[in-house]
Amino acid sequence: MEPWEWSEDVWRAKVDKVRAGRSLKPARWKDGARCAVALSFDSDHETNELRDGGQSIGRLSQGQYGNRVGVPRIRDVLARNGVKASFFVPAVCALLYPDEQRGLVAEGHEVALHGWIHELNTKVPADKERELHLRAADTLEKITGVRPVGMRTPSWDFSDVTLQIERELGLLYDSSLMADDDPYEIVEEGQPTGIVELPVEWIRDDAVYFNMNRFQALRPYTPPTDVLDIFKREFDRAYAEGGLFLLTMHPHVSGYRSRIFILEELIAHIKAHDDVWFATHADIAAYVKDAAG
Repeated sequence: MEPWEWSEDVWRAKVDKVRAGRSLKPARWKDGARCAVALSFDSDHETNELRDGGQSIGRLSQGQYGNRVGVPRIRDVLARNGVKASFFVPAVCALLYPDEQRGLVAEGHEVALHGWIHELNTKVPADKERELHLRAADTLEKITGVRPVGMRTPSWDFSDVTLQIERELGLLYDSSLMADDDPYEIVEEGQPTGIVELPVEWIRDDAVYFNMNRFQALRPYTPPTDVLDIFKREFDRAYAEGGLFLLTMHPHVSGYRSRIFILEELIAHIKAHDDVWFATHADIAAYVKDAAG
């Protein structure tokens, strides 16, 4: 049936499958902070091309740049500023670069789930999606020694069974959905799940401004200075509202010489404000869940 032919029961069921529930935005953040800042980096590396068939040596080399240059530059910026962040890592990337993941954990950063090979969940059969996510969780734990407590689905692609799998994994939080600016509890078919959503948004993602594909009409169109301005404005309003500022960046996208200043200057801008709490996604999710009771 076409959507205009659906009964009310059908379209309501689709809307109610996965929904934003109660707000988990606290009255104040940890230690009385006014605003929480969650910096995240999706270490996709070669898996963007591997997922699509792995035919382009050039795109695979661009992915390697993420490990070889992008992540070290980002780690340096974070270390110089004393900031902890979350890295969402496809299991295949963790297998390619286990020392990268161990180093991140040793420095106090979080390594969290980002699929097996950056697959699109809605393109994978339900039983296979489950197997891939469970295998990914086991792989990250084996490599880092820490069981992941959060997931960001690859390309933020959330299937009908993704939430069920997250519940089976016992995850604390998800960071793939976009129903709010601030944390909320995910509701499934009208029932609270206990899972915290730390919402993402394409506005706060570097890839949409900088991605390039020479075989498609995909070209960078926004100057890095303008991207920095957008990110600053997003933070400024989060600070004014006493909310969460969550940013998504990619080592193979923003790790370049002409772009890394975005992260450096953004952190400096944030630090110029009083009462800001920089934290990993896991720490923020745990805090808001505990504060909400």
